[in-house]
Amino acid sequence: MRTNIDIDDKLMEAAMSAGNFKTKREAVEEGLRLIARRKTYAGLLALQGQLQWDDSDAAWAKVRREQALQVNEAAPRKYAPKASTRNARSKASTHKKGQSK
Repeated sequence: MRTNIDIDDKLMEAAMSAGNFKTKREAVEEGLRLIARRKTYAGLLALQGQLQWDDSDAAWAKVRREQALQVNEAAPRKYAPKASTRNARSKASTHKKGQSK
């Protein structure tokens, strides 16, 4: 969007040197992004002291178990290969073929 605005020259110079911007446009856009983020920052600051963060492996395992229970799924189990059922199936079908004759 093209917009013409009157900006204080000293303020623009200070912003461009502080942010190491090459153009006035970069400086203005970054300033607008900063203003847009203020609401998010205020929300995070409001939660200060109310959240606990545990980034350990044990904590993540606990979260996964709780999530699995919330959706009525069994907790994840260690992988164990099942016994082959291929031979049992072929024996059963051979047995049935022999009975029909």
